[in-house]
Amino acid sequence: MIAETVCSAVSAAGLGIAVVTAYRKRFLAAVRIAAYSLVPVALVMTGIVEWLADTAFSPTAWAGFGLLGLSWVLFTTTRMVERRRGGTRKERKAARAAGSSDAVAPGASAPALGQGSRPAAKQAKQAPASRSEDDFSDIEAILKKHGI
Repeated sequence: MIAETVCSAVSAAGLGIAVVTAYRKRFLAAVRIAAYSLVPVALVMTGIVEWLADTAFSPTAWAGFGLLGLSWVLFTTTRMVERRRGGTRKERKAARAAGSSDAVAPGASAPALGQGSRPAAKQAKQAPASRSEDDFSDIEAILKKHGI
């Protein structure tokens, strides 16, 4: 009841502003204001305002919104954990079956720090030490430093 009264008052005020705007010879703006001011009355007449008022004061509706929010949080949390781990369970299993702990299945994101990067880093540190007489070891170190 109160919502309908407020919507009617807002529409009446908007139509009054539209009349004043039309009096000032700004007809396009007046028509636009009149269109906006008719929206609240249209919402009351279609029953949307009553439905919204019933929903806003319904504990069941708020519990439903709470459950929707909880499900959204759960979905986003699982997606973040999945991305951090480097893909889905199937993709990780396929990577292990490929024989390399650093391999990632196509379409999966790169492994997180600390998962597959440590063995590769140890191998990279050991490789130049074993090939100390190689002329290109310093160039390789520079390229590895820049991620190339």
